[in-house]
Amino acid sequence: MKNYSIGVDLGGTKILAGLVEKETGKVLFEAKNKTKKEKGNEKIGAKILETIDEVLKNSNIPAKEISSIGIGLAGQVDRKNGILLNGINLDCRDFNVKNLIEKKYNIPLYAGNDVEVAALGELKFGAGRGFKDIVCIFVGTGIGSSIVKDGKIHYGASGSAGEIGHIIVDLNGRACSCGAHGCLEAYASRSAIESRILGAVKKGRTSIITELTKAGSISSKHIKKSLDARDEIVTQYVNEAIEYLSGGIASVINFYNPEVVILGGGLIQSVDEFYLGTIKKARAKALPVPSAVTQFKKAELEDYSGVIGAALLETC
Repeated sequence: MKNYSIGVDLGGTKILAGLVEKETGKVLFEAKNKTKKEKGNEKIGAKILETIDEVLKNSNIPAKEISSIGIGLAGQVDRKNGILLNGINLDCRDFNVKNLIEKKYNIPLYAGNDVEVAALGELKFGAGRGFKDIVCIFVGTGIGSSIVKDGKIHYGASGSAGEIGHIIVDLNGRACSCGAHGCLEAYASRSAIESRILGAVKKGRTSIITELTKAGSISSKHIKKSLDARDEIVTQYVNEAIEYLSGGIASVINFYNPEVVILGGGLIQSVDEFYLGTIKKARAKALPVPSAVTQFKKAELEDYSGVIGAALLETC
């Protein structure tokens, strides 16, 4: 009986893949590559194949012993046909991932949204064990979320349920990468914080983060170091992001009344101040009755939530 699957987590800045033992959720071998400079179907496709090749090479397990390849894709997904319909942060449209992967490896491919897949991993082997009604929110390049209803992923009428990053928090607000204005993602993601910091620096304000990054992009770890140094600009915009994210989560608590909200992603994992501040303010902003019963948990599988969840897609 084939006990292994390859799980692939494709995000806006990196791709992580691993060989997963399905019964235990253990990641036996892994490979990681950056995707920040890789845009479009062709380049992203090449990076996916490169990363899977690395996993197969490192594991020394022949393809015939692997039952499936699962992939979590950042964007709206046609799960049945394995197509990334719209991956805004990857600049991908109508990308047939299923055809790409099955043609090369002759292994069945299963696809889902990246945060939905991460929620599946947490539900089975992480912070979601024992719960039936969950909202899973990951904060990184963008903000994604997934809804678990009665122990199963809730997809919605078009398969795109859970897009908390694109709820409107300011009717005449900032432009979002999706084309709309005022989306939560444009105010509370790592990219939003980065944009605010760089804008302030451009106007003449000083920040230690410019020394840490050396003209590179601002990572969650850079933000953490800057907060530890009590950098004024970084502290200001992290607190601003906390206000918006906590408001969005409070709205979700009021609307869906989940048992638990699981928070993950780079900002959550790396910046405790961001995680704890968001929880405190979200609980205070939500209505007292649903707020009193909702628990908050940090994603237990950390970077591997999506990889493990993707490896489990064939069982869903």
